[in-house]
Amino acid sequence: MTFEKTPGWLDWYAGPSKPAFQVPPGAVDAHCHVFGPGHLFPFAPERKYTPCDASKDQLFALRDHLGFARNVVVQATCHGADNRAMVDALKASQGKARGIATVKRSVTDAELAEMHEAGVRGVRFNFVRRLVDFTPRDELMEIASRIAPLGWHVVIYFEAVDLPELMDFFTALPTTVVVDHMGRPDVTKPVDGPEFALFLKFMREHANVWSKVSCPERLSVTGPRALNGERVAYRDVVPFARTVVEEFPDRVLWGTDWPHPNLKDHMPDDGLLVDFIPHMAPTPELQRKLLVDNPMRLYWPEE
Repeated sequence: MTFEKTPGWLDWYAGPSKPAFQVPPGAVDAHCHVFGPGHLFPFAPERKYTPCDASKDQLFALRDHLGFARNVVVQATCHGADNRAMVDALKASQGKARGIATVKRSVTDAELAEMHEAGVRGVRFNFVRRLVDFTPRDELMEIASRIAPLGWHVVIYFEAVDLPELMDFFTALPTTVVVDHMGRPDVTKPVDGPEFALFLKFMREHANVWSKVSCPERLSVTGPRALNGERVAYRDVVPFARTVVEEFPDRVLWGTDWPHPNLKDHMPDDGLLVDFIPHMAPTPELQRKLLVDNPMRLYWPEE
């Protein structure tokens, strides 16, 4: 089967630079994806976009180039609840990748057990309306109650403006909760303003809530972009990310978000994205927690 990319789709950046920042040994890229390849793993009929192919081999080559040791592969919305491409990547990783699945209420216990054996350690609930159709909350809660005994967690993707409406649901989830990309704060608003304060309160009052401090390229308004050798990129995002890292050093994760789905205006150089890390995690101790200790505790606790 062949697929035509969505018009205007930006392909991932070929030939990324070598980061100036050397990540600590054992570092984990805790948020990335695989797309297809479409002829092997067809995209879901209900998808809202058709991406370029981005294979497991290309992901692992990027991991090695950037100096990371492991990946956490998050199921992409273009594959819906068909987790085969993600699971295939985990099985090929020789234990160096864990996964986050998308499942429906109809998933069987045997299917969950099979995914666990492959390395899946969580499910993702997406509340970004332009990317997915709405799933009833009672169905999501049922799924959460079924995966909690496996030691899995729930990854939640939402936009800052929707947090007040979703807060009660999030705080009722019966397991660890990991927020994608700091809940997508509006970085044109003050870092000490009420919208971001609510997100910090959410983390402060609920010790089971973690946050990824990833995707400055999605959040930035003024840049500069991680392109053409720019090693101090996305400066308007730094105060938000640094606030989260410094207040919650034991509950933060970072990932490339490769291959950067649905970016509209530019495609970052992943090597320069790695150089963003020391601006939000300025000390070796914070860097080690962010990139090694925290993801290992969450995804490879047996080690």
